[in-house]
Amino acid sequence: MTAARTTTTAVASRRHTVTDSPYGPLTLVATDGVLAGLYMTAQRHRPPEEAFGEPDPGPFGEAIRQLDAYFAGELREFDLPLSLDGTPFQRTVWAELQRIPYGETRSYGELAEILGRPGASRAVGLANGKNPVGIVVPCHRVIGASGSLTGYGGGLDRKQRLLAFENGTRDTVQALF
Repeated sequence: MTAARTTTTAVASRRHTVTDSPYGPLTLVATDGVLAGLYMTAQRHRPPEEAFGEPDPGPFGEAIRQLDAYFAGELREFDLPLSLDGTPFQRTVWAELQRIPYGETRSYGELAEILGRPGASRAVGLANGKNPVGIVVPCHRVIGASGSLTGYGGGLDRKQRLLAFENGTRDTVQALF
């Protein structure tokens, strides 16, 4: 006689809130109390609203505090627990994004080289585009091989403004928009 195997699937608790930023409203999503999403309005790959869970600002106090400090120019590196749902390759790319210093950029090809996959710049770009926690996981710091601004889920204007902000030229760029 063999023992029956029982599988239980826990349903994750999802909550969300919306906070203001210099780049428009940001929707923060938590899974079981841990930041799992940060979405801008009209963002590519933004999940449908019903996937965000119930409105509840409770899990987001520290994330909002750190975002406010970042936008005030007082924080350069986020220190938040994250729940990043993606493939192993995507999670590896997202981990490497977090190593790009504030005010610096890397190309997709450079990231692929760092990851030991020199021919995978397109795959890096696709993973970068699927980053569920923009700004905190700084996908805006990735640029084209020529130094050009290329795709950004939040829009190229926001990418340009975020990079200019981190380089200390915020006022000049914001005047353009």
